[in-house]
Amino acid sequence: MSELTLFLIRVAFLAILWIFVLSAISVIRSDMFGARVPETARGGAPAGRKGNGKPKKPRRGAPTHLLVVEGDNPGTRAELADAPLLIGRGSDAAIKLDDDYVSTRHARVGASGDEWFVEDLGSTNGTYVGPVRITQPTTIGVGVQVRVGKTILELRK
Repeated sequence: MSELTLFLIRVAFLAILWIFVLSAISVIRSDMFGARVPETARGGAPAGRKGNGKPKKPRRGAPTHLLVVEGDNPGTRAELADAPLLIGRGSDAAIKLDDDYVSTRHARVGASGDEWFVEDLGSTNGTYVGPVRITQPTTIGVGVQVRVGKTILELRK
């Protein structure tokens, strides 16, 4: 092989190596510090929304809380009256999980009318409803298992 061919192979190998290193650093950074989430998607109430101050009474048979069924923190629960609920390792999470496979801001559970949904927030390891990995907000009901890392959560009455 000529000197030029060997030089180009070395440069291409180094370029591929640096691309791999930089992408690994990017994944680690997003897992440690969380993905950037726009203010509108953080679960805050819209500015123009006005309520009468009284919490809405859940209808009969509707879920009232989200419960950790399996994982490192079994029995941990969050009331759905505080929805939307953030799930993750971050300090701002309603359900804080000590699971190596959970991102800082991993998933969110919220309501749309009388239905509840779970949404993955761009986590590294994904969010599963039953055996299916979700890529968009997905409706869930009472007793449906949601897996985040090694932790399983359910809506309960």
